[in-house]
Amino acid sequence: MRVGVVTFPGSLDDRDAQRAVRLAGGEAVALWHGDHDLKGVDAIVLPGGFSYGDYLRCGAIAALSPIMSEVVDAANKGMPVLGICNGFQILVEAHLLPGGLIRNDHGEFICRDQRMRVENTSTAFTNGFEQDQEIVVPLKNGEGGWIADAETVARIEGDGRVVFRYLDVNPNGSINDIAGLSNERGNVVGLMPHPEHAVEPGFGPDTPAAMRSGIDGLTIFTSLVQGALARA
Repeated sequence: MRVGVVTFPGSLDDRDAQRAVRLAGGEAVALWHGDHDLKGVDAIVLPGGFSYGDYLRCGAIAALSPIMSEVVDAANKGMPVLGICNGFQILVEAHLLPGGLIRNDHGEFICRDQRMRVENTSTAFTNGFEQDQEIVVPLKNGEGGWIADAETVARIEGDGRVVFRYLDVNPNGSINDIAGLSNERGNVVGLMPHPEHAVEPGFGPDTPAAMRSGIDGLTIFTSLVQGALARA
């Protein structure tokens, strides 16, 4: 499976995402923000970082880059797209996911190992998890508070589109402890924590919960690759 990872000016975690794809058994394909070519990939990852220096709003300029017109078109046709942290912000700014992401409610950048619960296992990125499985994945953001109007929140909750929910601590003030969500079709997923930083022993969370459950972030990528192989 060929998985494209887009690099924007200011991307920090594109190489990490590429490595996660390879560890999951996929072929990582580097994509450039200024191109209109998806190079025939089967799925796309928008990585974390500070695209375009987070000017205007996080992800606002990146959402208008040439590659995103191709990403939006592919997503609307059903291609799996994953947005991680800044990638989640880009998906929201591109209107592929609802709501908005604002400054953390405590006003500070946060970096921690974050417990969360998998609430939707029907997406291309979560089919390898058990329903309500609790996982630990690193989180690092300054503007990770997901917000939306009450009608949107009720619709997302009612449709089962909350994919991940924070446990123990809400690190940024996201409504209803929402850590990640999907679009209506279920092929687009965005989350603030960084699964690409929890894909191999010794280089991810070392909390007791993480040690018991394994390298939790890798399952997001193996779900994509193995799920595609199973459907082939």
